[in-house]
Amino acid sequence: MSSIPPSNPDEIDPSASVSEIPKNPLGGQTLIVDQSDSNSYPRPSAAIKDAGPQDLIYIRAGQYEDRLFIAEKPIHIVGAGRDQVEIFSRRSGPLYLQKVPSGHISGITFRYVGSDQHSAINILDSTCTISQCRAMEGILSGIVIYGPECRPTLSDNEVCSNRESGIFTFAGARPYLTMNDCFHNHHFGLAVRDDGSSPDLTKNLCHHNMLSGILLFHGAKALVLENTCEHNFHWGVVMTPDSHTSPEQEQLLQANTLTNNPRGALIITHEPLSEIGR
Repeated sequence: MSSIPPSNPDEIDPSASVSEIPKNPLGGQTLIVDQSDSNSYPRPSAAIKDAGPQDLIYIRAGQYEDRLFIAEKPIHIVGAGRDQVEIFSRRSGPLYLQKVPSGHISGITFRYVGSDQHSAINILDSTCTISQCRAMEGILSGIVIYGPECRPTLSDNEVCSNRESGIFTFAGARPYLTMNDCFHNHHFGLAVRDDGSSPDLTKNLCHHNMLSGILLFHGAKALVLENTCEHNFHWGVVMTPDSHTSPEQEQLLQANTLTNNPRGALIITHEPLSEIGR
């Protein structure tokens, strides 16, 4: 299979053009995925099987029907861009991470096209970074993040057109979510549930979601700072009384932009899901 050795220790550049293969600063090979080239890997999952901890997988432009399951090893994947690379799956979510200790995934659209209860991206107890990707059309939330050892960083992703929320953090996860664009989801842009769940939510944009921008419930905690929640169908932020934010509730309106939501900026309620029968 095609491989290109790294030439210098520069950082991986996920913004490389479609024709430009990014340099690998990790010390390993670069494994090329290109379904139109018989000398390359036909699917990303095939490259993952061969990839070592210092290898970089580069996915050229194309639409790939595949499922990426990555467990208990570092992973480094760069796509040619989320508008050029789509990985879709009919039978399960196209990306599942389980106890991934490190790594970076960027420049890919993950799309679920089946009818069962799956998300586009599923992250369990992992500590990698996902940036400049797109997660769409999940029957559950677009991205689910869960587990007490789950500490991923999600930055500059688009999360849209999912049947529940955009990004859902629960079961004790503590991700860092920044500059993500969550829109056109059927429930909330960002949702956080459970005692022990404590994400940092900074500079995210939640708009045109069919409930509210951000939801915190069942004892969730979160840093909520410099987010913009506007043009959602209900409120900017919805919280239950047992949830907690930093800054405190009184300062949330000053620390975030929660305007142009028809029902108001913020509500504290015991029944945040009553309008969907839960």
